[in-house]
Amino acid sequence: MTYPRLARPSRQSFFLLGVRGVGKSTWAREQFPDALHIDLLDEARYQDYLVDPSLFAADLQLSPPGSWVVVDEIQRLPNLLNEVHRHIEDRRLKFALLGSSARKLKASGVNLLAGRALHKTMHPLTPNELGDDFNLDVALDTGTIPLVWVADEQRQVLESYVRLYLREEVRAEGLVRNLPGFARFLPIAALYHGQVVNVSGIARECGVARTTVQGYLDILEDTLLTFRLSAFQSRLRLRERRHPKLYWIDPGLVRAVKKLYGPIAPEERGTLLEGWILHLLRAHAEESELFDDLYYWAPHPATRTEVDFLLRRNGDFIAIEVKSQPRYHTSMLPGLRAVAELPRIVRRLLVYGGKRSFRTQDGIDVLSIDLLQQELVENTLWH
Repeated sequence: MTYPRLARPSRQSFFLLGVRGVGKSTWAREQFPDALHIDLLDEARYQDYLVDPSLFAADLQLSPPGSWVVVDEIQRLPNLLNEVHRHIEDRRLKFALLGSSARKLKASGVNLLAGRALHKTMHPLTPNELGDDFNLDVALDTGTIPLVWVADEQRQVLESYVRLYLREEVRAEGLVRNLPGFARFLPIAALYHGQVVNVSGIARECGVARTTVQGYLDILEDTLLTFRLSAFQSRLRLRERRHPKLYWIDPGLVRAVKKLYGPIAPEERGTLLEGWILHLLRAHAEESELFDDLYYWAPHPATRTEVDFLLRRNGDFIAIEVKSQPRYHTSMLPGLRAVAELPRIVRRLLVYGGKRSFRTQDGIDVLSIDLLQQELVENTLWH
């Protein structure tokens, strides 16, 4: 079963990156049914192009000028982007360049095609895409990566997904020298979902150098499994926390890597929901001007006054705090009240697990998760 996606095709060439199984290839086949499709997971074709890249150029000649070409798993042979560049310039071909890792593209491809190819990301499924099939409890348990969502045995597929990541993305691409060390690192990194990463602590637990852990974190982000959320620095407080927080892109992946099965514990639900809201913000920002920058806010050392997300657009800010509890209480508000001291805060939101939505006397909008999702779909978060 396929679902309509938020992603929209561009009029010019673009990179579309996303983890494996997120639906890039299916979407491209639907959007560009008449395009030349080149899949670099086809091992025979991959080996041919690896030995002789001119064969790629010869295949491109099959497409008439101005037409679309879809290249899947472009990160496997980033040197082909030289020919992509040439055919954009000489024959006005337009390319949809799909990839499951940004690591090998960073130096060669993205810089080479700067200004000639847009950069887009495909995220796991959102409630709007899933429609009536959406269930928040299922989403927080096994995630919404399409490959997993449509499976009959979701947990088994998630376990296989993690093993495939280690085998195909990490070992086969030669991203790390010490695969056992990286395998030990993964569940420890999952423990830091929604938290500031203690690099030294992880290094001690994994038995590797601190610089190695930094490299591992880069690999997770480059292979699109995680996102590091920067701390906002207003310069009003010189001691605001500056280290980024680590978020996995899908709650199902977090649980699978930690080997957590069964009902979600209350202490686990909070960070899973927080990461889920971040996923919604990032997914909807792909096709709308939802924000220019995204941060968290934490004046040091008063952790009780943290705010989970701070969206900046045209110099204005929206602050969002996420609580999983189904009942509202004023104890949820210290961070949102403290952040009001920042200039140009135009809206403060508390998103919580209850059903009732209202505004507090001091102007904080208390929203149900459903209402936040509705505002994101209707693009009314900024009113």
